[in-house]
Amino acid sequence: MRKIVHGSDQPLHIAVVARPEPGPHEVLIRVAGAGVNRPDLVQRAGLYPPPPGAPETLGLEVSGTIEAVGANVGRWREGDHVVALLPGGGYATYAIAHEGSVLPAPKGISLIDAAGLPETVFTVWANVFESGALKPGETLLVHGGASGIGTTAIQMAKAFGARVFATAGDAEKVALCEKLGADRGINYRTEDFEEIVREAGGADVVLDMVGGPYVQKNINIMKDNGRIVMIAFLKGPTAEVNLMRLMLKRITITGSTLRARSNEEKARIAANVHNCVWPWIEAGKVKPIIDSTFPLDQAEQAHERLQSGAHAGKVILVAE
Repeated sequence: MRKIVHGSDQPLHIAVVARPEPGPHEVLIRVAGAGVNRPDLVQRAGLYPPPPGAPETLGLEVSGTIEAVGANVGRWREGDHVVALLPGGGYATYAIAHEGSVLPAPKGISLIDAAGLPETVFTVWANVFESGALKPGETLLVHGGASGIGTTAIQMAKAFGARVFATAGDAEKVALCEKLGADRGINYRTEDFEEIVREAGGADVVLDMVGGPYVQKNINIMKDNGRIVMIAFLKGPTAEVNLMRLMLKRITITGSTLRARSNEEKARIAANVHNCVWPWIEAGKVKPIIDSTFPLDQAEQAHERLQSGAHAGKVILVAE
């Protein structure tokens, strides 16, 4: 099979290697599309190593067709069209996935576009709906609203009946957020999200991938018993905060990563996503927003697109 190889101080390139074989509880997927995500850039820089036993190859999500199943796999069959969350290995023509992290490709979405679903949908579900405990009628603030995570969070929260504010970096991305259902898009370069959200009554839940100076501003706009969920820190992993405001409002700040969770935990999240989010997708309420696609041998250009910050939605590698 072909896969993308990364190393220090060299561009991503194709290598031809032996096709892997699935273990007892694994499936082998012939990859149609692979999502490109910011953690891939961080791993490439040597700052986010894969979990023990995971492939060194980049790629945390794929769509495709099951080619082979392990001896103890009961649910899946050869020929099934699926999407899967991976600990690594997606930038290839074949990928191994644990059976519990696989879901049927949703109806109404092309198999290539479906590659943009697993990482974002699992992440939003685990953080906004589980850790953040968003309820219908509450207010969610999404930072990075035009990102893959952000566009997914807006749609899922609106399908659930929440009010949504979203920050983005230019007028076009703000317009995209509002087209996807955000009640108010905020251009963080020209507007103060703290002032806007506070005047609108505050937020119950904040999904933050910025960190740094945003942390105190998030605290300032929270309603009583609000929840702030951290999933990245593009502006830095440290912040100075006023703990008195945190205490008086009874605010919870939490954070998580998805990749290192156990197979059992990912299977639990997958089951909830299938039961709750897949109906929204098949009803047209949630869809992957695709910025661009690149053939597998142009993975370097795909990374450049993501690194530039000019993208809106997901960047996909097409493996076939």
